[in-house]
Amino acid sequence: MIVDTHLHIIDKEALRYPWLEGVPALNRTFSYEEYAREARRGGISDTLHMEVDVDPADIEPEIAYVERKSAEPGSLLRGKIAACRPEDSDFPAFLERQRANPFVKGFRRVLHVVPDDVSEDALFRENIRRVNGTGLTFDLCVLPRQIPKAIALADLAPGVQFVLDHCGTPDIKGNAEHPWREHLTEIAKRPNVAAKISGVVAYADPDRWTVDALRPYVEHTIRSFGWDRVVWGSDWPVCTLGGGLSTWIAATHALLSGTSVDEKAKLLSLNAKRMWSL
Repeated sequence: MIVDTHLHIIDKEALRYPWLEGVPALNRTFSYEEYAREARRGGISDTLHMEVDVDPADIEPEIAYVERKSAEPGSLLRGKIAACRPEDSDFPAFLERQRANPFVKGFRRVLHVVPDDVSEDALFRENIRRVNGTGLTFDLCVLPRQIPKAIALADLAPGVQFVLDHCGTPDIKGNAEHPWREHLTEIAKRPNVAAKISGVVAYADPDRWTVDALRPYVEHTIRSFGWDRVVWGSDWPVCTLGGGLSTWIAATHALLSGTSVDEKAKLLSLNAKRMWSL
């Protein structure tokens, strides 16, 4: 069975998502129920919800919304990676509130949608250090050219388990491997960073990609981090831009053809269960 560490729920009636106006293909409600029906058919047994860059005023309402969904009978939801704003002075109080909620498993601040210097700000870095020792993870969502900034954060807080989303978001459609390849090799040297094999179909040519187009990027990520520091994620519904959930699951199994049962189990479920105490 598969642990999906990267599900987005979009409910436009409940929460606000300013960025969706610029992405027409995703600018609608994508419900948990729509996801769960397909996820169960694909072998997904457990799911972590990943924040959807809601309006800042909706960050904590989003947590409560997903937690309510998790309480429904038969729900696949096991926890929440919450949005956060380490650049804000009220982050310490926010952090303490989330530490008190066992449903919250970690945080993410999407960095490729803000100026590069946001993560270099003294307050941002001070607040990242505050996550040390909490047991909460921090997802890094950056462009390939920004991976050095992610490296700086990982070095700053060695007690935080960081997770590099989407294999470092390589430009698969453009067949661009540099500087992504070198930067990925470098960040993988940090023992407190894991990599998420997630949603890379969204970065490939939506009409022409094949498993072989994905293979160099996925295999370099796994080879760099090793089987004990990789987890799997759907990035649904963003993955619908490259074929959808079932297509990505099928591609994953094809990419893992020839690997051992133990290696598959680590990537698809065991590492995630250990990292987030699921």
